[in-house]
Amino acid sequence: MHLAPDRDAWRRLVADGLVAAVLLAIGLVGTAAAGAVQGVDPGPAAYPLVVVAAVAVAGRRRRPLTTLAVVTAATTVYLVLGYPYGPVLLSLFVAVYTVAAHRATRTAAVAGGAALLALLAHALVGAHRAGPLGVMPAAAWVVVPFAVGVTVRLSREATARARGDEARRLADAERLRVAREVHDVVGHGLAAIHLQAEIALHLLGRRPEQAEAALTAISRTSKEALDELRVTLTVVRREESADPRAPAPGLGQLPQLRDRLAGAGVPVTVEVSGTPRPLPVAVDLAAYRVVQEALTNVLRHAGPATAAVRVGYASDEVTVEVTDTGRGGTTPPERSGGFGLAGMRERVTALGGTFSAGPAPPGGFRVHARLPLREVA
Repeated sequence: MHLAPDRDAWRRLVADGLVAAVLLAIGLVGTAAAGAVQGVDPGPAAYPLVVVAAVAVAGRRRRPLTTLAVVTAATTVYLVLGYPYGPVLLSLFVAVYTVAAHRATRTAAVAGGAALLALLAHALVGAHRAGPLGVMPAAAWVVVPFAVGVTVRLSREATARARGDEARRLADAERLRVAREVHDVVGHGLAAIHLQAEIALHLLGRRPEQAEAALTAISRTSKEALDELRVTLTVVRREESADPRAPAPGLGQLPQLRDRLAGAGVPVTVEVSGTPRPLPVAVDLAAYRVVQEALTNVLRHAGPATAAVRVGYASDEVTVEVTDTGRGGTTPPERSGGFGLAGMRERVTALGGTFSAGPAPPGGFRVHARLPLREVA
């Protein structure tokens, strides 16, 4: 379980060791060259200080403040003793950058300020005394890496916040999708069960054999709704796996949906035009949910009615249409503006399709959706 963090820590350690090795090689080779250019002989004590400053960088991300303290001390002593300006300053640059990039701004500012004051000592009391004129060049070796490090850290934090916001957005979208699925499944199932229960109660005393058929339909409908609900909620309860035998909701389940509605007292006909073929999962699910929700509305609001479902397959789209012979012009307000229609419209438009719903002359209600056959990015 902890292998990944340990591996990352090992990679950082190796990377920092390589940086230290590069700085050490540059320091050992470049110090003499810098001395020759500046006419300053780097004494034998200069190289141990260069080595200390470079080797300290190997622990820069594990102990940034300690690394900066060691590098600053070695660099300050090096310059106070009058050795030439050279690669030792690169180790200081890396140490200041690391503190600014990996510590809070206030902590990094205090540490950087202390390093700057120590570094400026050579311009005032050392062999390189240059007075105020020596302050600006020395300050650049602290101010520039500090600014770069703070910029990198702020950018990294902004990226992390953006990733967190995106993760929360995706989680919210997933919760909304699951809520919509639950609404569709439970709403349809309960509407069918309610109507079948009313039929059973009505027939129980006079025609018990027909009441038994209604109760059997209730049992079948409730089981199917529970199975579908269990599949839907699997995405929330990750520790449980869905039954691999349970088919994913799609247009292929229209016959079962038709039989379920017939058992609830709503005859449904299904017509298919074009050549049926596998659809993208999102399109197949959205088309099925549109039909399911439309038929649920027929159960709830249309009164005694029949319904017709038409599915059309074209080369670049699939269309679904649900019409009924119920109370079209006198449709209750909730049918024309309820959550079900809003959910259907959201599903379809999210996939780049079009959706319409309203009374159908001479009577009844019509729901129509067009879904393009392309995967949504």
